[in-house]
Order: sequence, then structure tokens, then C-alpha cells
Amino acid sequence: MSRTTTLQTTQNTALQGELSPDSILQLAFGFWASKALLTAVSLDLFSTLSQAPLDADSVTSRLGLHPRGTRDWLDALVALRLLERQDGLYRNSPDSELFLDRAKPTYIGGMIEMMDRRLYGYWGRLTEALKTGHPQNEVLNSRDPDLDLFAALYADPDRLRHFLGAMTGISRMTARAIAAAFDWSEVGSFVDVGCAQGGCTVEIARTHPHLTGIGFDLQEVEPVFTDYIRACGLTDRIRFEGGSFFAQPIPAAEVIVMGHILHDWDLAQKRVLLAKAYAALPTGGRLIVYDAMIDDQRREHAFGLLMSLNMLIETNGGFDYTGADCLGWMREAGFRDGRVTPLTATHSMAVAIK
Repeated sequence: MSRTTTLQTTQNTALQGELSPDSILQLAFGFWASKALLTAVSLDLFSTLSQAPLDADSVTSRLGLHPRGTRDWLDALVALRLLERQDGLYRNSPDSELFLDRAKPTYIGGMIEMMDRRLYGYWGRLTEALKTGHPQNEVLNSRDPDLDLFAALYADPDRLRHFLGAMTGISRMTARAIAAAFDWSEVGSFVDVGCAQGGCTVEIARTHPHLTGIGFDLQEVEPVFTDYIRACGLTDRIRFEGGSFFAQPIPAAEVIVMGHILHDWDLAQKRVLLAKAYAALPTGGRLIVYDAMIDDQRREHAFGLLMSLNMLIETNGGFDYTGADCLGWMREAGFRDGRVTPLTATHSMAVAIK
């Protein structure tokens, strides 16, 4: 069958209603819905409505908005199942109430705030990233060829604090899943490598009161980490250790956790980090690596593949990977008995033994 005949057949099938461009168009317009949500978090709409339901005029006044677009925006959020409306009053949906109210410990909006302030604009340069292979974020116009994302972020205390809070937002539910899925009963200590604010460190320690933990990250992180650990009431069991995991040994413990770390680096750097984890563990110690691991066939896990594109935009050489990739690198480093366990709809962990 010729290409022309195939095209005509496809067109006829589409005209008969068997095919539709709707899913393609919905995907193309997806940034509309995304920006409606990002803006709502940025304006703290959900925290405001958590205090009391409001009508459109009250939302307009409370958030300092212009009346022209507010009602359409609020009703769009209703249609997106982020808000509910009854008798003209808007309130949070159950999911929004739990995860998007800044006052609740389940708040994930820190990551969404960062997406609005940073990633939304940088993803507008995906074409340039694909053509050049270079990051499209704060380092884009730097005169320092060695500058990376973390050096740029960590140089600004306010931007660093915001970034670290975002990491807690994206890691909290995954950390809870790790606390439940991994057998911590015969473990006494762990190190959270690249601990950021301490979101994962806290969830594991809070679930298992017999554990002591170390958060290991660059020295600039210490004030943010310490404040968070103090607020969570865990200063008696969790401490911070500052350093670069490339320049210094990883602190010793029975379990090492690396979450959202390997995907930041190129393959050679990934292998270095796994080798350093192996060196830091005792015989029988275990390494936990978690990321948005791509399915082994690279066909289904769109989030993991898009996260890898985010690493293209954000880092000099980072990329996401499959569970099979990770287990292979672990074996190369000397680990044994590796396995991959799904944790959430987007994340999995690979666990192996020294």
C-alpha cells in the first residue's frame, strides 16, 4: 500500500468518527490548566479558602485581583476539580484542602511555587535545550563555564531556602512510602545524602522512632535543615553534616538514602556516587536510591521521561534512568541482591546490599 493510499484511508477513518484529534489538542493546551494551578498556588488561593469559603467578589478583593478574569479562573479551577462551588461560594476540593493549604504539614505547594517561578519559563526554551544540549536556567548566560544549577541556587540564601522547601514538597509522599516499604526493623542508623531541607530524613525518622539519622548536604543548607528539624521536634535523633559528596566521603551508616540525586549528574558522576556509597556502608549495609525511574521499555512512564527532559533544562549532564539501568550501575559498584520497588504513581526505589 502506498503512502498516499494509507493517508487517504486514515483520513476517511477520521471522518467516520473513529479517530479524533481531541487528545492531541488537550495535550497541546495542557499548559493552560497548568498555569491556572500554578497561579492559584502562587496567589495562595487554597490557603485563603481553607480559612472559609468565599464568593468571587471576596476572592477578588482578598487576593487583589481585577474582577474581569477572576470568575472564569475560579470556575476553571472548579472544572479542573481543584475547587468546589456551592451557592456561589468557592471552597477547596478534598485534595486541594489536604495538599495545597500552606498551613498543613501535607503541603506540596513548595514544588509548585518553584515550577511557577522558575521552571515554567525555562521550559519555554525546551527547543533550545534540545538543539544545544545546554541548561536553560540561571546558568544560561553565566560567564563561568563550570557554574552549575546548585552553585547558582546556593549562592542566594532566599532562593536556596525556596528551592529546599520545594524538594520537601516533591519528596514527602515518596519518603512516607519508603518509610513503609523498606524493612527498618533491624536498622539503627541512616544517612540522607543530598538531604535538602530534610523532608525525607524527617519522614523516615518520624515513622521509626528507634532510628538516628544524618542529613548530608552542602554547608549552606545547614540553617534551613536545622530549622526544619527543630520545628519537627527531632533534634535529639537527627543531625546535619556538611560537605560535598564529590569532594568528601559520605558519612557512615547502616543505610544510605539517595533521593533525587543520581538524576542530577552524568553517567560517570553517577558511578562515582554509587562507588562512594559502597565505600561508606558496612558489609550488609544497604543503599536506597529513589527517583522517577523510567519503565524498562521506556514506553509508559511519561513523568519519568519528562523529568529527564527537566534535567536537560536544569543540569549540565543529568538524566533520569530505568530501574534496570540503576541495578546495573549498582552491580558495577559491587552491590548485590538489587531490586526495584514502586513507591508512588511516579517514583520507585532501587535497593541493594553491600
